[in-house]
Amino acid sequence: MSEENIIEGKNAVTEALRAGRPLDKVFLARGSADKALAFIAASARAAGVPVAECDRRKLDAMSQTGSHQGVIAVAAAREYCALEDILDHAEKLGEDPFVVVCDGLEDPRNLGAVIRCAECAGAHGVVIAKHRSAGITAAADKASAGAAEHMLVARVPNLPAALDALKKRGLWIYGAEAGGESPLWKTDMRGSICLVIGSEGAGMGRLVREKCDFVMSIPLHGRVNSLNASAAAAVLLYEVVRQRHA
Repeated sequence: MSEENIIEGKNAVTEALRAGRPLDKVFLARGSADKALAFIAASARAAGVPVAECDRRKLDAMSQTGSHQGVIAVAAAREYCALEDILDHAEKLGEDPFVVVCDGLEDPRNLGAVIRCAECAGAHGVVIAKHRSAGITAAADKASAGAAEHMLVARVPNLPAALDALKKRGLWIYGAEAGGESPLWKTDMRGSICLVIGSEGAGMGRLVREKCDFVMSIPLHGRVNSLNASAAAAVLLYEVVRQRHA
Protein backbone atom coordinates (compact mmCIF):
# COMPACT_ATOMS: atom_id res chain seq x y z
CA MET A 1 0.00 0.00 0.00
CA SER A 2 1.56 3.27 -1.12
CA GLU A 3 1.96 6.02 1.48
CA GLU A 4 0.33 8.40 -0.99
CA ASN A 5 -2.84 6.24 -0.90
CA ILE A 6 -3.33 6.67 2.85
CA ILE A 7 -5.37 9.56 4.29
CA GLU A 8 -5.28 9.91 8.08
CA GLY A 9 -7.03 12.03 10.65
CA LYS A 10 -10.51 13.47 11.03
CA ASN A 11 -9.98 16.68 9.05
CA ALA A 12 -8.11 15.05 6.18
CA VAL A 13 -10.65 12.24 5.69
CA THR A 14 -13.62 14.61 6.05
CA GLU A 15 -12.20 16.94 3.40
CA ALA A 16 -11.42 14.01 1.09
CA LEU A 17 -15.09 13.00 1.26
CA ARG A 18 -16.25 16.60 0.77
CA ALA A 19 -13.99 16.93 -2.27
CA GLY A 20 -15.38 13.74 -3.79
CA ARG A 21 -12.01 12.01 -3.88
CA PRO A 22 -12.42 8.33 -4.84
CA LEU A 23 -11.93 6.21 -1.72
CA ASP A 24 -11.62 2.44 -1.64
CA LYS A 25 -12.42 2.05 2.05
CA VAL A 26 -12.64 3.90 5.36
CA PHE A 27 -11.35 2.24 8.54
CA LEU A 28 -12.72 3.47 11.88
CA ALA A 29 -11.76 2.65 15.45
CA ARG A 30 -14.21 0.09 16.82
CA GLY A 31 -16.47 1.24 19.64
CA SER A 32 -15.69 4.95 19.37
CA ALA A 33 -18.39 7.39 20.47
CA ASP A 34 -16.67 10.33 18.74
CA LYS A 35 -19.26 12.42 16.86
CA ALA A 36 -16.74 13.41 14.18
CA LEU A 37 -16.03 9.75 13.42
CA ALA A 38 -19.78 9.03 13.29
CA PHE A 39 -20.18 11.87 10.78
CA ILE A 40 -17.33 10.47 8.66
CA ALA A 41 -18.93 7.00 8.71
CA ALA A 42 -22.30 8.39 7.62
CA SER A 43 -20.73 10.55 4.90
CA ALA A 44 -18.69 7.64 3.57
CA ARG A 45 -21.69 5.30 3.42
CA ALA A 46 -23.74 8.00 1.70
CA ALA A 47 -20.99 8.25 -0.92
CA GLY A 48 -20.97 4.48 -1.40
CA VAL A 49 -17.59 4.00 0.31
CA PRO A 50 -17.26 0.80 2.38
CA VAL A 51 -16.71 1.44 6.10
CA ALA A 52 -14.96 -1.07 8.34
CA GLU A 53 -14.66 -0.89 12.12
CA CYS A 54 -11.42 -2.33 13.41
CA ASP A 55 -9.18 -2.53 16.43
CA ARG A 56 -6.96 0.50 17.06
CA ARG A 57 -3.94 -1.79 16.79
CA LYS A 58 -4.76 -2.32 13.12
CA LEU A 59 -5.04 1.43 12.61
CA ASP A 60 -1.71 1.90 14.37
CA ALA A 61 -0.11 -0.65 12.03
CA MET A 62 -1.57 1.07 8.93
CA SER A 63 -0.69 4.58 10.07
CA GLN A 64 2.09 6.50 8.37
CA THR A 65 1.90 9.50 10.70
CA GLY A 66 1.43 7.90 14.10
CA SER A 67 -1.58 10.16 14.67
CA HIS A 68 -4.58 8.72 12.85
CA GLN A 69 -7.22 9.98 15.37
CA GLY A 70 -9.21 6.79 14.91
CA VAL A 71 -9.77 7.02 11.16
CA ILE A 72 -7.83 6.04 8.06
CA ALA A 73 -9.06 6.11 4.47
CA VAL A 74 -7.51 4.20 1.61
CA ALA A 75 -7.72 6.29 -1.56
CA ALA A 76 -7.07 5.72 -5.21
CA ALA A 77 -3.56 6.75 -6.23
CA ARG A 78 -3.16 10.52 -6.03
CA GLU A 79 -3.72 12.13 -9.39
CA TYR A 80 -1.49 15.11 -10.03
CA CYS A 81 -2.67 17.65 -12.56
CA ALA A 82 -0.82 19.24 -15.47
CA LEU A 83 0.63 22.73 -15.17
CA GLU A 84 -1.86 23.93 -17.77
CA ASP A 85 -4.75 22.70 -15.63
CA ILE A 86 -3.84 25.25 -12.93
CA LEU A 87 -3.83 28.11 -15.44
CA ASP A 88 -7.09 26.89 -17.00
CA HIS A 89 -8.66 26.82 -13.53
CA ALA A 90 -7.73 30.47 -12.96
CA GLU A 91 -9.08 31.39 -16.38
CA LYS A 92 -12.42 29.69 -15.69
CA LEU A 93 -12.73 31.71 -12.50
CA GLY A 94 -11.91 34.90 -14.39
CA GLU A 95 -8.95 35.60 -12.09
CA ASP A 96 -5.30 36.45 -12.60
CA PRO A 97 -3.31 33.23 -12.10
CA PHE A 98 -1.77 32.81 -8.65
CA VAL A 99 0.58 29.82 -8.60
CA VAL A 100 2.81 28.57 -5.78
CA VAL A 101 6.00 26.64 -6.64
CA CYS A 102 7.76 24.60 -3.96
CA ASP A 103 11.45 24.21 -4.69
CA GLY A 104 12.89 21.17 -2.93
CA LEU A 105 10.62 20.90 0.11
CA GLU A 106 11.60 17.46 1.40
CA ASP A 107 9.61 17.45 4.64
CA PRO A 108 6.04 16.37 3.80
CA ARG A 109 4.69 18.22 6.83
CA ASN A 110 6.18 21.47 5.57
CA LEU A 111 4.70 20.79 2.12
CA GLY A 112 1.30 20.10 3.66
CA ALA A 113 1.47 23.31 5.66
CA VAL A 114 2.38 25.31 2.54
CA ILE A 115 -0.55 23.75 0.65
CA ARG A 116 -2.85 24.68 3.53
CA CYS A 117 -1.65 28.30 3.41
CA ALA A 118 -1.96 28.37 -0.39
CA GLU A 119 -5.52 27.05 -0.33
CA CYS A 120 -6.56 29.53 2.37
CA ALA A 121 -4.97 32.40 0.42
CA GLY A 122 -6.86 31.53 -2.76
CA ALA A 123 -3.95 30.26 -4.86
CA HIS A 124 -5.04 28.36 -7.95
CA GLY A 125 -2.48 25.58 -7.68
CA VAL A 126 0.80 24.32 -6.28
CA VAL A 127 3.73 22.98 -8.32
CA ILE A 128 6.26 20.50 -6.94
CA ALA A 129 9.18 18.62 -8.48
CA LYS A 130 9.16 14.90 -9.18
CA HIS A 131 12.63 14.46 -7.71
CA ARG A 132 14.18 15.59 -4.41
CA SER A 133 10.83 16.81 -3.17
CA ALA A 134 8.08 15.46 -0.93
CA GLY A 135 4.88 14.33 -2.61
CA ILE A 136 1.32 14.34 -1.31
CA THR A 137 1.92 11.62 1.26
CA ALA A 138 -0.23 10.80 4.28
CA ALA A 139 1.90 13.14 6.38
CA ALA A 140 1.57 15.98 3.87
CA ASP A 141 -2.17 15.44 3.54
CA LYS A 142 -2.66 15.44 7.31
CA ALA A 143 -0.47 18.54 7.77
CA SER A 144 -2.59 20.33 5.17
CA ALA A 145 -5.68 19.71 7.36
CA GLY A 146 -7.48 18.46 4.27
CA ALA A 147 -6.55 21.42 2.07
CA ALA A 148 -4.65 19.08 -0.27
CA GLU A 149 -8.00 17.58 -1.26
CA HIS A 150 -9.13 20.93 -2.69
CA MET A 151 -5.87 22.13 -4.23
CA LEU A 152 -4.62 21.39 -7.74
CA VAL A 153 -1.07 20.03 -7.46
CA ALA A 154 1.16 19.60 -10.49
CA ARG A 155 4.29 17.43 -10.26
CA VAL A 156 6.82 18.39 -12.91
CA PRO A 157 10.17 16.86 -13.94
CA ASN A 158 11.97 20.20 -14.22
CA LEU A 159 11.11 23.29 -12.16
CA PRO A 160 13.15 25.83 -14.22
CA ALA A 161 11.37 24.63 -17.37
CA ALA A 162 8.01 24.94 -15.59
CA LEU A 163 8.87 28.52 -14.61
CA ASP A 164 9.72 29.28 -18.25
CA ALA A 165 6.32 27.91 -19.26
CA LEU A 166 4.60 30.12 -16.69
CA LYS A 167 6.52 33.14 -17.94
CA LYS A 168 5.32 32.44 -21.48
CA ARG A 169 1.77 32.55 -20.14
CA GLY A 170 2.39 36.02 -18.71
CA LEU A 171 3.17 35.26 -15.08
CA TRP A 172 5.82 37.17 -13.14
CA ILE A 173 8.06 34.96 -11.01
CA TYR A 174 8.71 35.99 -7.38
CA GLY A 175 11.09 34.23 -5.02
CA ALA A 176 12.18 35.00 -1.49
CA GLU A 177 15.43 34.53 0.36
CA ALA A 178 17.57 36.25 2.97
CA GLY A 179 19.27 39.23 1.39
CA GLY A 180 16.82 39.47 -1.50
CA GLU A 181 17.11 42.81 -3.25
CA SER A 182 13.37 43.57 -3.27
CA PRO A 183 11.88 44.34 0.20
CA LEU A 184 8.62 42.42 0.61
CA TRP A 185 6.50 45.38 1.73
CA LYS A 186 7.65 47.43 -1.29
CA THR A 187 7.18 44.73 -3.94
CA ASP A 188 4.12 44.90 -6.20
CA MET A 189 2.66 41.38 -6.46
CA ARG A 190 -0.63 42.17 -8.14
CA GLY A 191 -1.58 40.58 -11.46
CA SER A 192 -0.54 37.15 -12.74
CA ILE A 193 2.12 35.78 -10.45
CA CYS A 194 4.07 32.71 -9.43
CA LEU A 195 5.46 32.61 -5.89
CA VAL A 196 8.47 30.33 -5.29
CA ILE A 197 8.97 28.86 -1.82
CA GLY A 198 12.50 27.56 -1.25
CA SER A 199 13.54 24.46 0.68
CA GLU A 200 13.89 24.22 4.45
CA GLY A 201 17.67 24.54 4.48
CA ALA A 202 19.14 25.56 1.14
CA GLY A 203 16.40 27.90 -0.05
CA MET A 204 15.90 28.22 -3.79
CA GLY A 205 18.18 26.33 -6.14
CA ARG A 206 20.50 28.37 -8.36
CA LEU A 207 18.66 27.64 -11.62
CA VAL A 208 15.30 28.40 -10.04
CA ARG A 209 16.60 31.64 -8.57
CA GLU A 210 17.87 32.73 -11.99
CA LYS A 211 14.33 32.39 -13.36
CA CYS A 212 12.91 34.80 -10.77
CA ASP A 213 11.95 38.28 -11.95
CA PHE A 214 12.05 39.48 -8.34
CA VAL A 215 13.85 38.07 -5.30
CA MET A 216 12.28 39.42 -2.14
CA SER A 217 13.43 39.57 1.46
CA ILE A 218 11.15 39.19 4.48
CA PRO A 219 12.02 41.71 7.22
CA LEU A 220 13.41 39.94 10.29
CA HIS A 221 13.89 41.86 13.53
CA GLY A 222 14.96 39.13 15.93
CA ARG A 223 18.19 37.22 16.39
CA VAL A 224 17.22 34.24 14.24
CA ASN A 225 18.05 34.88 10.59
CA SER A 226 15.32 32.88 8.85
CA LEU A 227 11.77 31.52 8.98
CA ASN A 228 10.95 27.94 8.13
CA ALA A 229 9.38 27.27 4.74
CA SER A 230 5.75 27.12 5.83
CA ALA A 231 6.00 30.23 8.04
CA ALA A 232 7.67 32.17 5.21
CA ALA A 233 4.98 30.94 2.82
CA ALA A 234 2.23 32.25 5.10
CA VAL A 235 3.83 35.70 5.26
CA LEU A 236 4.36 35.86 1.49
CA LEU A 237 0.97 34.47 0.52
CA TYR A 238 -0.94 36.86 2.72
CA GLU A 239 0.98 39.83 1.43
CA VAL A 240 -0.29 38.79 -2.01
CA VAL A 241 -3.82 38.55 -0.57
CA ARG A 242 -3.49 41.99 1.03
CA GLN A 243 -2.37 43.57 -2.23
CA ARG A 244 -5.05 41.84 -4.32
CA HIS A 245 -7.84 42.94 -2.04
CA ALA A 246 -6.56 46.37 -1.01
